[in-house]
Amino acid sequence: MVMATVREWDDEQGWGVLDSPETPGGCFGHFTDIQATGFRTLSAGQQVDLTWEAPGFKQDGYDYRAVSIVPRTA
Repeated sequence: MVMATVREWDDEQGWGVLDSPETPGGCFGHFTDIQATGFRTLSAGQQVDLTWEAPGFKQDGYDYRAVSIVPRTA
């Protein structure tokens, strides 16, 4: 798991892009990857713990896809 920052998140569509040093160009994430009860959305700039994979094909234009997103709490 690596720390990542939410670049953008589309609440209506339920997906967004997360940035980490290990995922250059961004990582595609979906609300079903969020590992927190009741969370369907994230905010731009929010810090999360990210587990990702490189599935071998581009997911909506991104080389990386989130497997698990855990929102960080202050």
